[in-house]
Amino acid sequence: MEATVAERGQITLPKAVRDALGLTKGTKLKVELDGGRIVLRKDVDDAIARVRGRVPLPQGVSTDDIMRELRGRAPGDPLPDWDQPAPPRAAVPRKPR
Repeated sequence: MEATVAERGQITLPKAVRDALGLTKGTKLKVELDGGRIVLRKDVDDAIARVRGRVPLPQGVSTDDIMRELRGRAPGDPLPDWDQPAPPRAAVPRKPR
């Protein structure tokens, strides 16, 4: 894919790139230089900032609870009861044959 630098230094990203990354008008990109390359990164902080505080959580539910539901147990979280080793069972006497 190619893009041409316009008179004012602007480029048009190919539609396939915009669609793949969900880039729409007004999406902010981070521009970085890496040796002789230009690296564009989608500004995730901007996307998060736009929705921060807009989703009401049920009473007693924290964002940590939501993240655990989505991602699973975080390092350092206590193991759930079903993940604990079973307690030793008492020996059950058997009938002689």
